[in-house]
Amino acid sequence: MRKLATVCRPLGTAVSKLKSADAMALSIAQLRRATTVRVVSSNKRPSSTSPEANSAEAPENGKTEKTAQQAFNEPTGDLATSLFNPSEGYLQDSHWSTSFQGMATEPFEQRISDALMAPINESEVEIKPDGLLYLPEIKYRRILNRAFGPGGWGLVPRGAHSVSGRTLSREYALICLGRFISQARGEQDYFDDSGLATATEGCKSNALVRCCKDLGIASELWDPAFISTFKAKYCVEEWVTHAVRGSKKRMWRLKSRQWEYPWKKQ
Repeated sequence: MRKLATVCRPLGTAVSKLKSADAMALSIAQLRRATTVRVVSSNKRPSSTSPEANSAEAPENGKTEKTAQQAFNEPTGDLATSLFNPSEGYLQDSHWSTSFQGMATEPFEQRISDALMAPINESEVEIKPDGLLYLPEIKYRRILNRAFGPGGWGLVPRGAHSVSGRTLSREYALICLGRFISQARGEQDYFDDSGLATATEGCKSNALVRCCKDLGIASELWDPAFISTFKAKYCVEEWVTHAVRGSKKRMWRLKSRQWEYPWKKQ
């Protein structure tokens, strides 16, 4: 028995040392984990009290839960992540994200009205191959600048971007001299994620054109009588052939323009 006790005593000492080492390793691991959590937490922005911000908080393991439909609709990539984030920073804390302040309170002064409703310059009108008349988007901006002055008007996003298939869209409101004027959804097609930045600009431009209808800018382009007269006077519809594919179709052009590659007159 004495020999057995002599043998077991060192063994018990070794087991005690192993338990102490395990406890120390566990304590170090816990300390590292706690330090990491504190560092990550200190780098996070203060959470918003809004329901949208609370719903956007990442659950365990840093993964954001999404519905199957959201996962299907949303493109991938860093830019796509920011574009489709419900809290992407579209003036959520500003009243202009929802306000209709100043709407229909009184007419603008005569000088502004004259600039907005001036007859369209027919030399600036373009026609798409399908026969749709349009005024380049930059012309609308110039008219707004003449009427309100640079900085006297602006487009306010009213929500995050959304996508359906390969069409990107977003809601915008036109604000002039601190007054709500109109609201419209702009849209733009894109083919892959590398074209998202250009598509966002297309959305904004398309929304601007639609909002300007309420100010009477280029209203002739929605007038059937003007459209028929303009086409008869300045446009022509012809059969053209695609130089590469060999396909043929009827397309519109201005009489002052010629067909450009890859299209040529049949």
